[in-house]
Amino acid sequence: MEIPFFNYPRLYSDHKQNLLKIFDETASNGAFIMQSDLEDFENKLSKYVDAYVLGVGNATDALELLFHAKEVKQNEEIIFCSHTMVATASAIKFAGAVPIPCEAGKDHLIDVEKIEQLITNKTRAIMPTQLNGRVSNMTAIKEIAEKYNLEIFEDSAQALGARFKGQHAGTFGAGGCISFYPAKILGCLGDGGAVICNDYETYEKVKLLRDHGRSEDGEVEFWGFNSRLDNIQAAFMNYYFEFYEETISRRRNIAQLYFDNLQEVSDVYLPPSMDNSDNFDVFQNYEIQAKDRDELKEYLRENGVGTLVQWGGKAVHQFKNLGFNQTLPFTEELFTKMLMLPINMTITDEEVIYVSKKIKDFYS
Repeated sequence: MEIPFFNYPRLYSDHKQNLLKIFDETASNGAFIMQSDLEDFENKLSKYVDAYVLGVGNATDALELLFHAKEVKQNEEIIFCSHTMVATASAIKFAGAVPIPCEAGKDHLIDVEKIEQLITNKTRAIMPTQLNGRVSNMTAIKEIAEKYNLEIFEDSAQALGARFKGQHAGTFGAGGCISFYPAKILGCLGDGGAVICNDYETYEKVKLLRDHGRSEDGEVEFWGFNSRLDNIQAAFMNYYFEFYEETISRRRNIAQLYFDNLQEVSDVYLPPSMDNSDNFDVFQNYEIQAKDRDELKEYLRENGVGTLVQWGGKAVHQFKNLGFNQTLPFTEELFTKMLMLPINMTITDEEVIYVSKKIKDFYS
């Protein structure tokens, strides 16, 4: 049995006729940049997360635009979890601020107990990454932010639809981002992203910033960027969004199937179960911790199962060429054990059971 980690060709072929029809209609109308499909998509997302949403070029741009809109200043510090894509830190860096890496916790999200020790008189904000489709303990993070008068930004790129105590990822502080990279649960056929803004003033400013600082009448209000979500990508995602809740439900079922089949394997540490009423996880990834991770990964490859170690196997602070000198023991240990199992819209229950069986065979 061959089970790829992610099956891009199959994902396209399953929707080929609908996608070709959408492309033909959109292209025939010449609707490429800042057209009605984008506006419709933004409105749908805004209603879905109960916040303002603007489509942009990608999630990294989304964070940079948000930082500029909120006027993050040179050399201000923003605390982030080192278990994240380097883009999280680069967005901070290119806004002129200083990225301060924090330990990950057992759930692979920011360790809220390690945040306060990183706060200095230069700290501007805390930015949790809502990783793998799960939202951090935002009650604790908000308490810390209020105690020290800090802002909250969210890297919610992987977490569209994920909630904490009923509230959507990206809506807890100044704003957040969404990624529409093809492997995301709601992915386009290329790059794409969105900014989540939690107040109208920020929304209006980002709206200008993404299009060279221009207002609707063509007046340039201030220096801006060129980061607009292509209308054709918005049209594709309007189609995918019609069954987005079904997609999330399927991923949660897959995650439950992994949990049911692997919970007795003592050498494997699984993501939190869905019994926690505070969290509604959408499972962008199913990331386990495994004893003898590298050997397990090779064994699964030999048995036709594709797996992935996130971020190429390094936390952000481990990229020393970027100037980091921190030591984060738990995160570094985590990166020797973590492994993502296949979880996507093409995998079958039979294949999930096969993957689980091979893991159990490895440890038996």
